[in-house]
Amino acid sequence: MAKKKQGFAFEQSLAELEALVEKMESGELSLEQSLQAFEQGVSLTRECQQALTSAQQKVELLVEREEQLIREPFDTNAAE
Repeated sequence: MAKKKQGFAFEQSLAELEALVEKMESGELSLEQSLQAFEQGVSLTRECQQALTSAQQKVELLVEREEQLIREPFDTNAAE
C-alpha cells in the first residue's frame, strides 16, 4: 500500500493500482487475498482522486487570479 511521505506520489500509486488489477484479473488470488487487494485498490483510488481534485483546484485558482476563469474539458488528443 502507498505510504504517505512528504508528498503524494501519484504515478507510483497509479502503478500500484494497475498491478493490483492485474493480480486480481489473473484469478490466482484466494478470496481473502482478493478482498485485501480490493480494499487496497479502493484506498489507492481515493488517494489518486483526491490528488487529481487538488490539482484541478490549484489550476482553477491560478486561472482565477488572472480574472479569466474559463473551464474547458481537457482534450488529451490535442497534444498529439
